[in-house]
Amino acid sequence: MSFPQFTNAAFTDFFFHWEKIKPNEVFLRQPKGSEWTTYTYKEVGEQARKLASFLEDKGVKKNTHVGIVSKNCAEWIITDLALLMLGAISTPFYANLNCTEFEVVLRESDSKFLFVGKLETWDQIKNAIPENVEVFTFKEHAGHSKIDRGIKWDHIQNSSKIKEYKPTFDDDDIWTILFTSGTTGSPKGVVLTYGNMRHVIKVETTQHVIGLKHILGNAHFISVLPLNHIGERMAVEMACLITGGTISFVESINSFVQNIQDTQPTLMFTVPHLWSKFQLGVLEKMPQKRLDMLFKIPIISGIVKNKIKQKLGLSRMVHPITASAPIPPDLKQWYMNLGLDLREVYGMTETTGLTILTPSGNKKTGSVGLPIDGLELKIDEETKEILLKGPSILKGYYKNPEKSAEVIQDGWLHTGDRGRLDEDGYLFIDGRLQDTFKTSKGKYVVPSPIEWKFGTNENIEQIVVAGLGLAQPLALIRLSEIGKAKSKQEIEENLLPELKRVNEELINFQRLSHIVIINDEWTIENKILTPTLKVKRNLVQEKYQDKFNQWASKAEKIIWT
Repeated sequence: MSFPQFTNAAFTDFFFHWEKIKPNEVFLRQPKGSEWTTYTYKEVGEQARKLASFLEDKGVKKNTHVGIVSKNCAEWIITDLALLMLGAISTPFYANLNCTEFEVVLRESDSKFLFVGKLETWDQIKNAIPENVEVFTFKEHAGHSKIDRGIKWDHIQNSSKIKEYKPTFDDDDIWTILFTSGTTGSPKGVVLTYGNMRHVIKVETTQHVIGLKHILGNAHFISVLPLNHIGERMAVEMACLITGGTISFVESINSFVQNIQDTQPTLMFTVPHLWSKFQLGVLEKMPQKRLDMLFKIPIISGIVKNKIKQKLGLSRMVHPITASAPIPPDLKQWYMNLGLDLREVYGMTETTGLTILTPSGNKKTGSVGLPIDGLELKIDEETKEILLKGPSILKGYYKNPEKSAEVIQDGWLHTGDRGRLDEDGYLFIDGRLQDTFKTSKGKYVVPSPIEWKFGTNENIEQIVVAGLGLAQPLALIRLSEIGKAKSKQEIEENLLPELKRVNEELINFQRLSHIVIINDEWTIENKILTPTLKVKRNLVQEKYQDKFNQWASKAEKIIWT
């Protein structure tokens, strides 16, 4: 089986193709408890066309801005297809925004219409929606807010007729505006065009950088990260559409593991924090020493690895992908030992996601790989910033020419990331420029490489190296569930040698003076984590800054808060 071929393909071309070829095969799977509601390609096509017809009657047309605020669900994809059929500009938002945050991005997006769906925050955000923005709702989802405004999904479907659409797009036409989660500062509206979309599609369908051709006819995806995140949009929605696959959704954080086990996806795109959580879940039940012993026994080794992968929901995994933040090499090796080649994607909303990808079987430890076809990559000689140029780079930030001019200079996107290239052109990430902080000795510390040295320590769930203005940096650590179950003595006996080992690998001004065990939760809800589970370092710095000097003056090397 091969990819369908189109000239200047968009998402809709692939959907129409598979709808015709396999109308009665399942496209979307929506969980509710242990039950799954399925939607065939034909059913999705009919619902999307009815929705498009309804929206057209409401005045939605090419270039109309339409917002979506919802967790991932079947209606999200159906709505996106309807907007594509009309050539409307989708402006989706993160589903966990508070009232003030949502009011800002909704206003900045210029959305005239808004779809509200699977949310827990409706009562918090509903007053931020102006009266002149017309609201439509998705189906109700158990355990989530009851939306008390707008035209209901079922009414739209029952009152609308199916109409055929044959959309065409120029490369410069705007496809979507995505508002970044923003680890620092205000969210920015990234304008992506059909040309940006088409380049990524072309690279995958001709160069096979991810290797989706290997799962054609057996492509099963699980939607984990928010669909308004560019990685999820491309690695799940796009990948499913070009392979004619099936997308299964996660019902809630509580059913997350069960939903993955039920799906057993062939491709999963998620972040290092979740790959680490999966690993820690295994180690809670079977310590690493016992695993190492079992892995050395012929036949038994294969049985144990297959059982672990089955329990993780990864038994038929072909493409495990990690992105959004660098992954510690030790964690990557742990999955390799399990028989899973975790491939790292480096990209940004501003680059339409996929930019640089670890080749399958890559042996260059710590590298994120090589740039995709058509992309130019260079390192700024002075700042060591990664610069990118090519057809998948953003058009600019919506209504923000100053920021656009600051980030795109002479056609080069300034990524804000520090990096280096080896003799073969492989890229190594050294962290964010803005994460670098200055000690009282006048030395600049880059935290990420220091954090990675703690690797796959099973007692650590999250680590942040900080210490602006201190003589030496500190490591702030949140314990994993495994670590929380141990005594203070056991933790100290584990972390003190780790601290010594890491410091021996660092030059003097980088060495950590202390490890601080943080008792607070770092979550999306308290805004320490972004919706893609990246730590907002500036907020960690602000939260604990006034305690830094107190901690740094203590004699003991492990400090408990």
